[in-house]
Amino acid sequence: MGNLLYLHSNTKIMRFIGDYPAKTDAKGRVFLPAALRKVLEAEGVQKLVLRQDIFQHCLVLYPESVWNALLDDLKQGLNQWNSKHQMMLRQFVLDAEPIELDSNGRFLISKRKLQYACIEADVRFVAVDDRIEVWSKSVLEDVMNGGSEVGANIEELLG
Repeated sequence: MGNLLYLHSNTKIMRFIGDYPAKTDAKGRVFLPAALRKVLEAEGVQKLVLRQDIFQHCLVLYPESVWNALLDDLKQGLNQWNSKHQMMLRQFVLDAEPIELDSNGRFLISKRKLQYACIEADVRFVAVDDRIEVWSKSVLEDVMNGGSEVGANIEELLG
């Protein structure tokens, strides 16, 4: 498991890299790994947004600025006068919740989100560019076992 991360300070784009194990406590609190907190602190990020991923059974933790840019991109592609588009936006934001780290670097994951992501105790934080995925250790292992075709997929996309 790597612990490398960096920050593009000249373009103000946060980039997270690495895979970090953690455990939830009985209340559903988990420590955000120190290496990831350092990136957030370097940019003065205090507010995060947590939501369920739309494709996998994991959670996604966004710095507030990244969440706002994502939401702006989504809204730009939607017509506010189209009921289907309004429902899409509503469903997307309905699941989002603000997260603030306590003085120890912990945050609480709601029971509903823990159930969605099948998180019982062992958690994996997977840094993916400008966001952090929060996985059940066992679910991530199952998903990644099918990832052997990554080379072929990248070749197909870029080759």
